[in-house]
Amino acid sequence: MVESRRGPVRGGGHGDGPAVAEADVEWVYQPVEVHFGDGSWALGRISGWWHDGVGTRWCRLRVARSGRPARWEPYDPARMVLLPAGGL
Repeated sequence: MVESRRGPVRGGGHGDGPAVAEADVEWVYQPVEVHFGDGSWALGRISGWWHDGVGTRWCRLRVARSGRPARWEPYDPARMVLLPAGGL
């Protein structure tokens, strides 16, 4: 499945994170390892970064094989470990 980055950036709905204007988003391809509260983890991808009016850094996170679409979440470096996007 290919995820389009064109068109309006959604958000603001229940569970979707904040409403974000596309012009305010830095689009990226950033692999991550996501750690969950129960000790499990999964691979994922951050496809965008955004800062809100109070300086909170948000990321557009998709967790692999979760069945959930990408959504905006506050970036938590203790829960989301950034992985190399290219060679070492």
